[in-house]
Parts: sequence; C-alpha cells; structure tokens
Amino acid sequence: MVLGIDIGGTTTKIAGFRKKRICGVVSVQADDPVTSASGALGKFTDEFLLKLKDIDTIAVTGVGANSLGNELFGIPLKRVPEFTAIGHGGLFLAGLEKAVVVSMGTGTALVLADGRNIRHLGGSGVGGGTLIGLARYILNTTDFQNIVDLAGEGDLGNIDLNIRDISKVELGNIPMSATASNFGKHSDKASQPDLALGLVNLVCQSIGMMGVFASREEKVDQIVLTGKLVRLPQAGKIFSRLGKLFGKKFIIPDYAEYSTAVGSAYSISPAGQELI
Repeated sequence: MVLGIDIGGTTTKIAGFRKKRICGVVSVQADDPVTSASGALGKFTDEFLLKLKDIDTIAVTGVGANSLGNELFGIPLKRVPEFTAIGHGGLFLAGLEKAVVVSMGTGTALVLADGRNIRHLGGSGVGGGTLIGLARYILNTTDFQNIVDLAGEGDLGNIDLNIRDISKVELGNIPMSATASNFGKHSDKASQPDLALGLVNLVCQSIGMMGVFASREEKVDQIVLTGKLVRLPQAGKIFSRLGKLFGKKFIIPDYAEYSTAVGSAYSISPAGQELI
C-alpha cells in the first residue's frame, strides 16, 4: 500500500492506494506538522484496520512536509512538490489528460497539468482562509458548518448587484442575472444568512474567474476544482453558471477535497502505474 499525506496549514489529509485504487481517506487538524502527520497516520490505520507493516511508502507534500524526517514510524517518506501533487491529483481524479487544476485551500493555487508535466500558473490569497476570516469579522463565526448552514438560507438579491440592477439591456453576451458587484447592493434588509451567502459567492466567483482566465490563456476548456471549498453546497451551482457563461467546464471529482494527498501518492510512481 502507498499513502499520500498533504500537510496543510490547519488540516492534514491522507489517502491510501491499493491495487491502483483509492482505498480510504481521512483528515485531522493540528497545528504541528509532525503531530498532524502522525495523527493522520494513526487515524488511517485504526479506521481501516491496518498495521504499519501493510504500508510500503508514504508520499508527503504540503507546507508542513519539510518539517518531517526521512521516516514516519519506520516507514520511508518521499517528498513531492505541492504543485506537482496538485496537478497529478486533479488529473487522476477527473480522469483527464490535460486540465487547469485549481487547489482551493487557505489560498488558491492554479496549475496546468498536461500528462506528467505540471506547471504552476499562479494563485491568489483569496481562498478558504478568506471565507473564514471575513466570516469572523462579518458574521462573528469561524465555524465552517455554521457558515454553510447560514448561507443555505440566504438571498443574494439582498447583497449583490446584478446587471439588471444597473442596466435595462444585456451587456454583450452577459445575462441580466450576472453579478455586477459583489456586496454592491448595500441593502438594510440584508440578514446574517444573506451575508453568509454573499461571502460564499464572492470567494467562489473570484476563484472561478481566475480559473477561466487561466484556461483561456492555456487554451484548455476543462477546469478541475479541488480542496476543502468543494464541500460548499453552493459551489457547484456557482461554478456551473460561470462555466456556461464563459464556455468552460468546471469539474468537481470524487475525493476532490483529498486531491493533493492523492496526487502525492500518484507522483512517486512512473506514470502512476506502480501504485500497489
């Protein structure tokens, strides 16, 4: 068995491969990279009734990967550059040969993945950290599920300005329902749920447009979305609308939240064919 571990700023994710298939995923939260990686491995072996001897190799990636030594509980570690893991994970999960892969973590990173060739395109500080940070100051909460629950009851009509609010006719091929200004309505009627949905929409639209611009530059139509923000119930609809508007296909594959961990495991074997 091969494991991939993605050690992020606040969350560590782990994915296991056996016979070229994902056999399980888990995540843990811890501030210290070593504690986080050890905890993730322990949780994985407990949850899937494994022994350490069942694991041949561990691929590690993410901001905390360099804090580890060359072994974890006697299992050899192989480090994988994070952008490489992002690209390979996105392609593997989406079943594609070429795509722009967007990793929506605390911030956002975009890579062009073309077979085994991965190229970092850029990124933004807008991401999950932005959503949680703004929610702290606007909604007085940092709880992800609380934000999700509030947003589920929100109405963007009380938050965002649409084209129809500022124009009587369509502007080119932009529909009247398109966003003209996030948080541009300035309505006294805006409730906490409205504000929560406005935050979700702001972050997702900002990330989505970066994906659109990157895909245009690279002449690619497929955009694979990965990272924790795919768990937002509203994300699929927001990205789908952007895709239809700009002629791009946004894809949220299974295990998208664990994509970078998956990609790290995939990356340590030639063409991904030696995963066992």
